[in-house]
Amino acid sequence: MLVPAPESLAAEPVDIELVLAVDVSLSMSPAELEIQRQGYVAALTHDTVLQAIADGAYGKIAVTYVEWAGTTWQRVIVPWTVIANRADAERVVERLSAHAPNSARRTSISGALGFGSDLFAESGFQGVKRVIDISGDGPNNQGAPVDITRDRLVKQGITINGLPLMTRSGFTSVYDVNYLDRYYTDCVIGGPGAFMIPVNEWTQFPEAIRRKLVLELAGPASPQWAADEAAHPPVVLAQDKPATDCQVGEKMWRDRSWMYDSR
Repeated sequence: MLVPAPESLAAEPVDIELVLAVDVSLSMSPAELEIQRQGYVAALTHDTVLQAIADGAYGKIAVTYVEWAGTTWQRVIVPWTVIANRADAERVVERLSAHAPNSARRTSISGALGFGSDLFAESGFQGVKRVIDISGDGPNNQGAPVDITRDRLVKQGITINGLPLMTRSGFTSVYDVNYLDRYYTDCVIGGPGAFMIPVNEWTQFPEAIRRKLVLELAGPASPQWAADEAAHPPVVLAQDKPATDCQVGEKMWRDRSWMYDSR
């Protein structure tokens, strides 16, 4: 007797599938890693973020939190989870706070983007938008060229937003670039409505995360976006043509005159 195969479960609809990809390379101190983690903890339970979630068509989002460093170093800290209310957000925060962040060598933004894109295939959700929200304190210096990876993901309908950390206070600044915000604009972010918000000092980080989440949930045409633009320096949107050397990190690594393998 033939038994029909069970119907596959339909993906749960959400307003956005959001990958939070957070840099934990050795260029950041343990204290700075903790500031990052706590910034996300505060933002995910902030009233304005929860209201932005509630205002969506479905009133819920799916989020996963990933820490990354070199080409093969990506760790899912919080697996795909629905946030529709404060209780959901607090469950995510509880999991996020369970273990201290780890560090690892090198900086592969392209590796983090590729890993993030693969996570969408296993999310079990169907988002109106798919977004990778990536933060980092230096340029790509390992793995595939970041702009080529960015372009591949954008063709898949994925939007990449950025949070360049221009704080310059980690273990080493030898691989810093003076224009990391421009680098993120030209080489990292992309897709419909893509933007980046620079962080110039760590005290700005919690507020930058909150703003970023609200804008991702609301979108450029929303009243929230207009209000944010009026209250803060302009958010930098993706440009049409790159003006920055997207291989600057790789070149700096090849030309290094010392062998301390940090980022």
